[in-house]
Amino acid sequence: MLYLREDFQKAWAGKDPFQEVEKLEGKVFRAVKSRRTFRFEMNGKGFFAKIHHGVGWLEILKNLTQFKSTITGAGNEYAALIKLQKLGIETMTPCAFGSRGVNPANQDSFIITDELTNTISLEDFCRDWKQNPPSPRLKHALIRKLARVSGKMHANGLNHRDFYICHFLLDIAGGRENVNPDNLKAYLIDLHRAQLRSKTPRRWVVKDIAGIWFSAMDIGLSKRDVLRFISIYSKNMSTDHNFWNNVNQTAKRLYLKEFGTAPNCAL
Repeated sequence: MLYLREDFQKAWAGKDPFQEVEKLEGKVFRAVKSRRTFRFEMNGKGFFAKIHHGVGWLEILKNLTQFKSTITGAGNEYAALIKLQKLGIETMTPCAFGSRGVNPANQDSFIITDELTNTISLEDFCRDWKQNPPSPRLKHALIRKLARVSGKMHANGLNHRDFYICHFLLDIAGGRENVNPDNLKAYLIDLHRAQLRSKTPRRWVVKDIAGIWFSAMDIGLSKRDVLRFISIYSKNMSTDHNFWNNVNQTAKRLYLKEFGTAPNCAL
């Protein structure tokens, strides 16, 4: 499989894209045995690239014995980005993707996306909310945004698996102090572990929403704020009391595991 946007078609005309992507150099953000993520520039414009190489059968078998899925290439992320774009959810823009090899243990693949500029993660944006609360309009707008994105995503068979507020990048092109509650843009990123199905299993929905709640427990949300999220989310996804109890308990376990203490939060 191969997709090249026009600018990459021109840059790599008559060349092997898999060889060309290996020649790219830039600031490395993550490097593990089978995957490398880095930023590079081409023609004065910034991009992010993820290059995947085969993880080997040993890794696949190990994960199978632990009932874990194995990410074998960039195809997962590419499919998730295309799905999100079709749903009208703001995310990264893929401009090049390639995958070769039938054997999942030896597959080579890559994905390149446009750099998202003038953004800040919601984790950083909301970090001091306890000490410096935002305007109610802005807080409510962000809650609506995340609830609608979450509900639309899950209702259409996609779950993230690393669904934390740090993986939403808020557009602050007009300045951090001038974010318009009526025109919010928050880009969902880091989708290489996302899963796509015709229907998202309940346990994966719980895991995603618990991740969002866990990552927002320390930003000073009130019980009314949490109920606002629940109300909006439930318009897309049918939920019940047991579902939200499972979400809350899962989030609290995540917090306890991460910080060694129980959270002091709204629910």
